[in-house]
Amino acid sequence: MEKPLKNMSYELFIGLRYLRAKRKQTFISVISLISVLGITVGVTALIIVLSVMTGFEDTMKEKILGVNAHVVVVSFGGGVANYDKVTDNVKTVKGVVGASPFTYNQAMISSGASVTGAVIRGLDTKTAGTVTILPERVKQGSLDGVNVPLGGGAGAKGELPGIVLGNELSRNISAHVGDTVNVISPLGTMTPAGPVPRLAAFKVTGIFEIGMYEYDSNIAFISVPNAQKFFRLGDTVTGVEVKIADIYQADQTANAIMEKLGGRYWTRTWMEMNRNLFSALKLEKVAMFIILTLIILVAALNIISTLIMVVMEKNKDIAILKSLGATRAGIMKIFMIEGIVIGVVGTFSGAAIGIAAALNLERVVGLIERIFHFKVLPPSIYYIDRLPSKVEPMVVAVIIIISLGISFLATIYPSWQASRLHPAESLRYE
Repeated sequence: MEKPLKNMSYELFIGLRYLRAKRKQTFISVISLISVLGITVGVTALIIVLSVMTGFEDTMKEKILGVNAHVVVVSFGGGVANYDKVTDNVKTVKGVVGASPFTYNQAMISSGASVTGAVIRGLDTKTAGTVTILPERVKQGSLDGVNVPLGGGAGAKGELPGIVLGNELSRNISAHVGDTVNVISPLGTMTPAGPVPRLAAFKVTGIFEIGMYEYDSNIAFISVPNAQKFFRLGDTVTGVEVKIADIYQADQTANAIMEKLGGRYWTRTWMEMNRNLFSALKLEKVAMFIILTLIILVAALNIISTLIMVVMEKNKDIAILKSLGATRAGIMKIFMIEGIVIGVVGTFSGAAIGIAAALNLERVVGLIERIFHFKVLPPSIYYIDRLPSKVEPMVVAVIIIISLGISFLATIYPSWQASRLHPAESLRYE
């Protein structure tokens, strides 16, 4: 034990010694412990909250971009004609991974006595998988049945054309794989008696689950030819969906696509279509970071008060050290070391607890839900069915640096005050 002490500076030795309370200094020790706990709680809360918000943002991107394309190509003044040629041209643009034509229309879907509004999207089953994750998310049945042609209510072999429903939509209208549903277009056919809604029977051939309530409860898919026939789109589609290699290069790729196709077409990126949502998420993340950093600032005030009380208690010790030749810088180091140790212990304890909690948050939430029999995040309200969490090393590093920086700054004033004490004044009444 003696060898390390010989190599240890007197500032470090005394600073660490002051952290160990004597019987008369128990109150100061309690304040030091509270300071450590304050920093620990602040760092833990920051890491958990920012990890949840990062995970929520990434989950939203995954689900939104899972159903919607990164870039959508549409035509000025109406639908996209010659969409096969447009799709082939888009695929030649650098950065494009896949392209697929689609249609987008609103209609009503009825099954028995149940009826609800929905978005009917037409897709090309051959290319849809290159743009969206829909084929991977079909939980029951398959997409193959949607290719049965719509003709007089039945296909060439007497089969009904297929439709794929979201799982929440299928529950709302009590429709399962193999059941027949009716799709009703509000833009009906004009007759002598007035407009009559168009109606066609479809067979439920698949049920998908994206995991985002907004999509699972409002979207149904049919084939592009059936959508063109039912909604009377002719030989046009609503647009062409495009998937790109780097989603953060969407603007550059969209501009390249417009240059390739010429002036008749324009594009919209996923960032433009969801700008308000992701801007709100980013603003909330920054706001929570600022608010939770205040917890660390409160703990830093405890460090200041702790050091001030230690300085007042150790006036005699400081005077003796100065009489023995200790410099003002040495006295400052003693008390700065004491404060920094409190900050380091609190910061790294909080980081360890925060990372462990964030990495296992879904398990903890799942356990709470099973014990108390309630849903922490009802998907009908929060769009998602689980509490996501993603720990970003860079964010954790920034939190640790800020916490250590605040702790260091909190030690400067009390340490400076300690270094200004005069030995004669301190020992006058001893």
